[in-house]
Amino acid sequence: MKTEQLPAVMTAIEINEPDSLRAVTRPVPVPGPGEVLIKIAAAGVNRPDCLQRRGLYPAPPGASDLPGLEVAGIVADTAEDVTRIKTGDRVCALLTGGGYAEYCVAPAVQCLPVPEGLSMTEAAALPETCFTVWSNVFDRGRLTSGETLLVHGGASGIGTTAIQMAHAFGIRVFATVGSDEKRRLCEDIGAEAINYRKENFLETIKDAAGGVDVILDIVGAKYLDANTKLLNTGGRLVIIGLLGGAKSELNLGRVLTKRLTVTGSTLRARNISFKGDIADSLRTQVWPKIESGDIKPVIQATFPLEEALKAQQILDANEAMGKIVLINTENA
Repeated sequence: MKTEQLPAVMTAIEINEPDSLRAVTRPVPVPGPGEVLIKIAAAGVNRPDCLQRRGLYPAPPGASDLPGLEVAGIVADTAEDVTRIKTGDRVCALLTGGGYAEYCVAPAVQCLPVPEGLSMTEAAALPETCFTVWSNVFDRGRLTSGETLLVHGGASGIGTTAIQMAHAFGIRVFATVGSDEKRRLCEDIGAEAINYRKENFLETIKDAAGGVDVILDIVGAKYLDANTKLLNTGGRLVIIGLLGGAKSELNLGRVLTKRLTVTGSTLRARNISFKGDIADSLRTQVWPKIESGDIKPVIQATFPLEEALKAQQILDANEAMGKIVLINTENA
């Protein structure tokens, strides 16, 4: 049931060659089985959006060609088989694409309620990072109480979420950053931060803790050797980005003697059921900590939807400190 008479068309931001974005008019999507239609108030900006704009990360089959992997807004319509969510609900959602628009469809199981006390802008900064961190740090990385986590790129959206989430569960957290300003940000939210431009993070963490149990890495090849040196026996390296390259030599002797696990993943192409399971974990394990104030999205800047390219350029320049969010001024 619709909350209101829906428009036939909407403003959306599409990728325009060469390597740019433009505002266009498109039909308002219709929810299919298991889906809801969201009137978008705000949408998070993420590095995969930038890669897609540059032709380096195409949308998976069946996904919208529009960028945008997370939104917050009001449910405007639902498919007949959707029962847990109703029209008028305030939700945030993980998408495979389509968030840079006034409306989008999302699988109902990938929607979560806007946490009490948060604005739509803050809620739009949650899904992509929270789903990614939970899946990689807590599921694949098996991080548990009493262990130690290292987050590379600590001032990024993923980084600030990982730091806070781990800190909220009583984990000692280290983070690497590229400036003193970013170091202060990470320290303020619970990490022991190292400016890698001034210090050797391997030596600094070795001196402070001897090693770490889990590493969340967005750098890849450049840090592979140092990461395996730093991991404790039984340690887990989880690679989710390749900013420092995709190919490097791996000392297998070190992997064997320290019983290391080296793993990695991407989230966007995983199936709806997999993402729905993550959403269930977040609802019970993480959302209460957001509502209590233990975890709070770090937002550096907001831009109108039509200025999406300016927002992405902050990520392109590696200048982000937390999240960048697009605002739908008509829907906010």
